[in-house]
Amino acid sequence: MRSLVLLLAILALGGCMNVSDMAEGTRYHMSDAGLLDHSDSHRANNLRIQPDSFVYIAQGAFAPPGSAYPRPNVIAEIAFDGFIEYFPMVRRARMPEGLDQAMGEARTAGAHYLLYTRFAKADDRIGNSDEWLDQEAVDRLGIDSGVIQIMLIETSTQYLIDTARIKSRGGLLTFHNNKPEDLRAPPLEQYARSLLGLSDQ
Repeated sequence: MRSLVLLLAILALGGCMNVSDMAEGTRYHMSDAGLLDHSDSHRANNLRIQPDSFVYIAQGAFAPPGSAYPRPNVIAEIAFDGFIEYFPMVRRARMPEGLDQAMGEARTAGAHYLLYTRFAKADDRIGNSDEWLDQEAVDRLGIDSGVIQIMLIETSTQYLIDTARIKSRGGLLTFHNNKPEDLRAPPLEQYARSLLGLSDQ
């Protein structure tokens, strides 16, 4: 009897939503509960840009406070990987740059927009045995977290089109071997989609 009730419940749910919607809903709730990676993005504006816009991506040389020591240009690299799928004309700086230098290079390249990023905060907690051997501090066990800041600037006018703040944290089921920078790819890709007005899948 229980098997029949369970089967009917599954069929009823299946009629209401498809499997991908159920999976996305489950992922969202597990993320919100802290079991999976989670990010929270806040944009100043909801402006959109054209899909054929040329975007130049750079990262400031600011080193985030905290115990983490991410690669110097890692956010620009991750942002490039997230943007390349949605913007066919995208280029990134080879190394961290000041805002004026990045703007100059973006203009020289003929870019319409400069996407200037900064790793504002990073907390790299102990997430594997090697990190434990290095630190051996019980209070450093846990999940990684961090904050990045984004400015989208029109190169021709230097007008600030948009700013965004993305706060991310790891999950209890995914923290092993993770670094704060590993949490950045999904929200940066989501930001690229939002600039085109695309909803999350």
